[in-house]
Amino acid sequence: MCGYTGFVSRAVPDETVLHAMGDSIRHRGPDEEGYFLDEHCAMAHRRLSIIDLSTGQQPMYSADGRYVISYNGEAYNFQELREELKAAGYTFVTSCDTEVILYGYLHWGPELMKRLRGMFSFVIWDKEKQELFGARDPFGIKPLYYATMGDVFFFGSEIKSFLPHPNFRKELNGDALKLYLTFQYSALNETFFKGVYRLLPGHYFIYRAGRTELASYHVFTFDPQPMPLKQRAEQIRQVVAESVEAHQLSDVEVGAFLSGGIDSSVITALSRPDKTYSVGFDRDGFNETHEAEALCKKLKLNNTSRIITPEEFFNALPAIQYYADEPNANLSTVPLYFLSELAAKDLKVVLSGEGADELFAGYITYHTTRLYRTYRKLPLFLRRAVAGWAAKRSYFHGQGFLTSAAKGVEETFAGQAFIFDNEEADRVLQPAYRGSLTWQDVTRPYFDAIADADDLTKKQYLDLHLWQPLDILRKADRMTMAHSLELRVPYLDREVWAVARAIPSSQKMRGKSTTKYPLRVAAEAILPDEWVKRPKKGFPVPFIAWLREDKYYTWAKNLIQQPYTAQFFDQKYLLHLLDLHRSGTVKTHRKLYTVLSFLIWYQVYFPECCGAEPFHPDH
Repeated sequence: MCGYTGFVSRAVPDETVLHAMGDSIRHRGPDEEGYFLDEHCAMAHRRLSIIDLSTGQQPMYSADGRYVISYNGEAYNFQELREELKAAGYTFVTSCDTEVILYGYLHWGPELMKRLRGMFSFVIWDKEKQELFGARDPFGIKPLYYATMGDVFFFGSEIKSFLPHPNFRKELNGDALKLYLTFQYSALNETFFKGVYRLLPGHYFIYRAGRTELASYHVFTFDPQPMPLKQRAEQIRQVVAESVEAHQLSDVEVGAFLSGGIDSSVITALSRPDKTYSVGFDRDGFNETHEAEALCKKLKLNNTSRIITPEEFFNALPAIQYYADEPNANLSTVPLYFLSELAAKDLKVVLSGEGADELFAGYITYHTTRLYRTYRKLPLFLRRAVAGWAAKRSYFHGQGFLTSAAKGVEETFAGQAFIFDNEEADRVLQPAYRGSLTWQDVTRPYFDAIADADDLTKKQYLDLHLWQPLDILRKADRMTMAHSLELRVPYLDREVWAVARAIPSSQKMRGKSTTKYPLRVAAEAILPDEWVKRPKKGFPVPFIAWLREDKYYTWAKNLIQQPYTAQFFDQKYLLHLLDLHRSGTVKTHRKLYTVLSFLIWYQVYFPECCGAEPFHPDH
């Protein structure tokens, strides 16, 4: 795993600036550094050595010196592709996947990405054409950002790597704030830094002569096929096992993250690593380390765990926002940061269970009752008429059912995080940041693309495009790479997706609360029964309780009362939400954490606007 950054410019690149840009992402690859400069292009690469430890240095050149590549990721089928390329006449001087991707692009062009099995982002500079090609994997596991400022085109694994360049204009993108308050992550293609864009998953760009061309090479489609459940479960077990084996390709030891849930437990049981890692909090309901230790005892594996204190949690928040690049309000990011720190003491590579919920329908928000699904088959005009009638009556049992069932999923579902609705976002924001965009403006194109699908499939489709890459995978990449640790996600594999996309919605749920049912049936041959049936918890964090304690109530209040907070938010309203939560009247902790996370991020990246000292991480 690695990181890279660079720029294309009309002027001769400045080597001192390039080194500073590379130093800003040293955490992504502390083992080696490499640089390339010619008359118009500059690349800095930081390497975390995992495959071909002796000859995999980057940036890497083609044999004739015309092409230069910087690459971040792992191609698990690179050996197979190398044999195809050898048969086509290419000669290899290394044993790493970087060289395969370089010659694969020269041979197949953009069709290469459809052949790759793995996680990746890369750029290739063509010296002769003065053209830069960049691409990102279909799931969005690995990041790639770009920006054009004046006659300079920036590209890189993290936005912070652009900051040392004198032509980079650091400016807040105010349009991102309102939507962030709903989704808890940066939801626009343009990031929180004005003019900086993320390359979408499954896309590539070509930059030449001052113009950027974007194109898609992958589209998620569902294709439900009939198959008996037992046969389906066996197919899932086999494909996940094969993917886990492929994801263990490494010249260094591979460990695993392990919680008490089924997703990481399946990965651990199949991979059987020598080392597993878990974290938790010393509070009832917020500590799964005991379950992880119990599973490791049954499987005869080693487990290392630690308890995160409240002081450690709050002290880490500035560093977490720094590494996140953009505001991150997912509470589980913090334990993941500490989990990565723990594993990185021993290893460079770990496996984890991200992606199972999106592929196999693991969220309770996907669940609906049989009565609801039957009622939803009535014509929309009839359901809306009944809802209008019900809304005018005094409360009666079933009133909420009749009103909610009259709305399409497009009107009610924003993904796995729904913090502020449009109206309350406008209420808490100052007028300059309210804007005209609503969260439905973000979700509508995805729902339109799958308009004929059932509601469950629509929800999965939306999460595959928004929640998974913009929240789950972004925090996974940033928190692990903050500690120079490579995270591999076997569920997010093209072969696993080929099986998952064929599962009918009717097979995915059981009863009132059992999610991803075929995966659970598949796990029966792998895990003890208790783990198969355990409901999803995620990474539970006791912030809800801490915020009612004097110490952390005062911490939040002080942050809300900072002068710069008034630029963005109605401070009186935020203090009202804080007091409501402390009194136990309403649970507003997620709303508050979303706002507070932005304020901490702004203080880290715009200290000059806050009267704060510049932030520097400890490592």
